[in-house]
Amino acid sequence: MTMSENKLNQVTERRGFLGSIASVAAAISLSAIASPLNLVGQQKPAASKTKSPAMHPADLWFNKIKGSHRVVYDAPHPNGLFPFAWPKVFLLTNGATGSPPSDCGVVVVLRHDAIAYAFEDRLWAKYKFGEIFKAEDPKTKNPSTRNPFWMPMKGDFKIPGIGEVEIGINQLQSHGVLFCVCDAAITVYSAVVAEQLGKDAAEVRKDWTDGLLPGIQLVPSGVWALGRAQEHKCKYIFAG
Repeated sequence: MTMSENKLNQVTERRGFLGSIASVAAAISLSAIASPLNLVGQQKPAASKTKSPAMHPADLWFNKIKGSHRVVYDAPHPNGLFPFAWPKVFLLTNGATGSPPSDCGVVVVLRHDAIAYAFEDRLWAKYKFGEIFKAEDPKTKNPSTRNPFWMPMKGDFKIPGIGEVEIGINQLQSHGVLFCVCDAAITVYSAVVAEQLGKDAAEVRKDWTDGLLPGIQLVPSGVWALGRAQEHKCKYIFAG
């Protein structure tokens, strides 16, 4: 056999091998598609005798979303004023175009580095959240020792061309804005801080969850909440 004939046989064998793989893959795919279709046509599902599992409290919380104009803001980082300014802008501009806050469903998901905004001032001072989460005090520009967006004082926030704006969490809540916070991030960050301080992780985590601000919902994870909000017809917006 010549060298050319040998190469030709190798190519033919390789093509045959690849062709076999493709045929098997196609057969598996067709089988996977056909089986459910055949089952649908041949069998009727048996009536379930078990009750539907109870919904998670966080799932029920999403039923609070009202209105025809619905958005969810994804806040994974402190990002200056943005996690709080954009919900306010959404409400203001909807109001200017004929849609009051009662017709607007706004959800803010505080996750990853932005979870600190879900906690009271006591925890910011005790655990130095401003340093840990790189969150500045809007006035001093230093790491904040308080939650700057909880019950801010008059004149705390001014936007050029607009003037003073009420973008505190409590102020936004009064207009129907919903806030939730990622429990997974709380668990991880509190454990890291506990290790650094030589404290028990469970105790630190409890201290944090005990210090959640009024009206802020604890959710299994931030990404879980983003998915649930979109299932409730909220349009996704990155808070940045």
